[in-house]
Amino acid sequence: MTVRALAGAGHTVFAGIRATAGRNAAAVAELEEHAREHGVRLRAVELDVGEQAGVDAAVAQVLADAGRIDVLVHNAGHMVLGPAEAFTPEQLHEVFDVNAVSTQRLNRAVLPHLRARREGLVVWIGSTSTRGGTPPYLAPYFAAKAAEDSLAVSYAAELAPFGVETTIVVPGSFTTGTNHFAHAGAPADRERALAYETEHAGLVERVAGALADLAPPDADPQEVARRVVDVVGAPRGSRPFRVHVDPADDGAERVNALGDRVREEFYRRTGLADLLSVRTDGG
Repeated sequence: MTVRALAGAGHTVFAGIRATAGRNAAAVAELEEHAREHGVRLRAVELDVGEQAGVDAAVAQVLADAGRIDVLVHNAGHMVLGPAEAFTPEQLHEVFDVNAVSTQRLNRAVLPHLRARREGLVVWIGSTSTRGGTPPYLAPYFAAKAAEDSLAVSYAAELAPFGVETTIVVPGSFTTGTNHFAHAGAPADRERALAYETEHAGLVERVAGALADLAPPDADPQEVARRVVDVVGAPRGSRPFRVHVDPADDGAERVNALGDRVREEFYRRTGLADLLSVRTDGG
């Protein structure tokens, strides 16, 4: 949704997709057909965010083809459902790798270019689960998204003097219109998962149903893509630090407003207020 919306707004877009010649070949063909049909600059690039060499190669290809990178969008994510104890440490590591550590691989490949140009934008697709009402059985995913959010907040201050902006887009739970829940992973330790059924029979279904009930009938995940387009198209130096897209209103926007205000106050008290806004003078 996001790459198509950005391309439709006139941007040159490279969509990172893994296994472009394998199981995702159909998605690549669909993307190419969309680009031809609409006359937009949109193409797929082989990118597995779990492997540094592949990330470096993808970024090098984009730079060779386009000459520069203006915006990096961190959008990789994977959800899992089940009691926290039933996930193995290896599974927990994998969830953190996809949702949080992968951003570090992309940053290390792209940020030297943005810093050298002394301008650019990093968009992090976060989650209201990091601050809002958090139902059980989603702990690994929620924890990983919280880690991603913490990285984004620190990066914002560190990149500001280089003229590189940060925006954290914070979607709520969209239970229809995406594959987020449909493709969710399950715990590997089935014995422990079944043990929780003695006290929590049907809780997975209850959680999914409760989240679906919170969302209004007109909740449209396309709105997340539209808000990303707005952020990318905004004048340099005016982009918001956070953008919430939460039709279910799980409370994250209110909590984030307080947390971000505390952060700003702390930076001012410690003489670091200059790190709260991006430098636009090229110095």
